[in-house]
Amino acid sequence: MGEIVPFKKPPRKKPKKGLCQHGFHKWKVVKNTRFDSQKGKLVTRYQCERCGKRKVEAH
Repeated sequence: MGEIVPFKKPPRKKPKKGLCQHGFHKWKVVKNTRFDSQKGKLVTRYQCERCGKRKVEAH
């Protein structure tokens, strides 16, 4: 009988743009411009960690 060769699981890969194409962004707050005001409301800026897309949200 032959030798038993142990197989390793392939490492998990991080999705780069795959999930972002379907609207599943990974938003992170941009710290350098956190306190802006627009129309009298506080504005928070977000940037996706995977694809770099930005969005602005007024509170």
